[in-house]
Amino acid sequence: MNIDAPNTRSEHQQRNSLASLKPLLPFVLSYKGRIAAAFVALVVASSATLVIPVAVRRVIDFGFSDERTGMIDTYFGVMILVVAVLALASASRYYLVMTLGERVVSDIRTRVFSHLTQLDPGFYDSVKSGEIVSRLGSDTTQIKAAFGSSASIALRNAVLFFGAGALMVYTSPRLSGMVALVIPLIVLPLVAFGRSVQRRTREAQDRLADTSAFATEAIGAMRVMQAFSAEKLTIARFSRTVEQAFSSALSATRSRAILTGFAVFMIFASVTGVLWYGAQDVLAGKITAGTLSQFLLYAVFAAGALVELSQVWGEINAAAGAAGRLADILAVEPKIKAPANPTPLPEPALGKLAFDHVSFAYPMRPDELILEDLNFSIAKGERVALVGPSGAGKSTIIQLLLRFYDPQAGAIRIDGVNLSEAAPEAFRSRIALVPQDVIVFDGTIAENIRYGRPDATDAEILKAAELAALDGFVSAWKDGYETKIGERGVTLSGGQRQRLSIARAILKDAPILLLDEATSALDAESETLVQAAFDRFMEGRTTLVIAHRLATVLRADRILVLDKGRIVEEGTHVSLVALGGLYARLAELQFGSDGKGH
Repeated sequence: MNIDAPNTRSEHQQRNSLASLKPLLPFVLSYKGRIAAAFVALVVASSATLVIPVAVRRVIDFGFSDERTGMIDTYFGVMILVVAVLALASASRYYLVMTLGERVVSDIRTRVFSHLTQLDPGFYDSVKSGEIVSRLGSDTTQIKAAFGSSASIALRNAVLFFGAGALMVYTSPRLSGMVALVIPLIVLPLVAFGRSVQRRTREAQDRLADTSAFATEAIGAMRVMQAFSAEKLTIARFSRTVEQAFSSALSATRSRAILTGFAVFMIFASVTGVLWYGAQDVLAGKITAGTLSQFLLYAVFAAGALVELSQVWGEINAAAGAAGRLADILAVEPKIKAPANPTPLPEPALGKLAFDHVSFAYPMRPDELILEDLNFSIAKGERVALVGPSGAGKSTIIQLLLRFYDPQAGAIRIDGVNLSEAAPEAFRSRIALVPQDVIVFDGTIAENIRYGRPDATDAEILKAAELAALDGFVSAWKDGYETKIGERGVTLSGGQRQRLSIARAILKDAPILLLDEATSALDAESETLVQAAFDRFMEGRTTLVIAHRLATVLRADRILVLDKGRIVEEGTHVSLVALGGLYARLAELQFGSDGKGH
């Protein structure tokens, strides 16, 4: 599974770490004041650290002589003061950088989620929701580490490395020259090997996303899994994805461990060699023991900083992989969006619908036409039913009316305006939908109904629930409309969820009503109650009804019979039964030989 825009992933793999992180810089630069304060604290802390070797040198060279024994207290007193400044500045730097990381990642998560809500359903046809959740979870956490603790460590050690390096040159140019000869032998392999670490880290993150995707899918289907006694099969499949993720993570960790081990050996072996050379100079009287100690401390600071930077480099590579994956999402352009200058819909809303020679195939199956040269219109306030065998294209018509997809040919109009020329939120606000697959959310009954109109009052929610025959059982519950219904409404029956969906549509009070198998999960008694409510609610509204059960379409003003993406018959129930075609055969199957439905 690949959620990347075309060629995006291969392009990210070719970039270096800093280039992959570049798209995230605007999020960081939004907080220039915090960055400046962190930098000041960083400079103060680093300066305090670099002062310590000078004090150590003076203690060694002068503090232990008989005539200056009183100075040793002064030197150590100053060192305590320096350490106090170091501690305060380090705490401030850590707090500022870590909170900056938290703030940046929160902004990135919001931005990515906001972008996801703008992408058309065609995008989600080809992705797994679990992988998207992994992007928002593990990938942003990886970035938080880079912009938080890793950034704090990297900045501190970068300043220490260059500061200590400069003071090493000041302390002993000759010894510093020896160190300078060794640095390229350390840095160049680190940079080259870091690319391998980045590649392996990204692969590990991809495998982790696959694991999250499978787990999300399996948990969402837990009842089905247990009903089919498929626990062992599911566990085995999950274990395989976990092992693949572990193998990839092991490879990435092994690479980082080798990188770190190489860096530590080369750096401290170099320091040891320079120290041996400096010891010869002390014995020869070329430098003092204090000077060598000062140089040694600076060398240790620089070496330690370089080791830390090599470890952080691995974390930056991991963050670069995560950043590249998030950039993949942000790079995806929605196929369905408002034009630059959208055509306004007429006011007040009329509720007229028209399909003008529409042909359509789903993006995943571009060679298989679902609708072919479809042509029909629905007048204001008219009640029209769509019937036909499964796969005829009935639900696809609703998907196109909501502009979840654009047709390959023809035009779809609401109130005379082509949907491709209008803002999606403008015409969707005029449509109330009761979908075939009912979606409810973790929350209360009232929150789920109010999803149709967030500003609705409690009285309006109650009225909509009564019309949808929902109030009878909700009022009997202890918490009433404040009852929590669990994720996806698992504590409700199919009929209860469907009535909740109907109440949501009623509350929206839109001029166009789309009913896609809206009563399929209801028992006969509930269907009668809900159908009576719909009859009242449909008055004055344009209604398009899709139903396999023909009893629900008997009172339609017009029935359109769809087969293989084309309208093959049109009329009322009585006229279509008399015609003796496809509708008559469907009616006979459901109502008996007379097909009258009485």
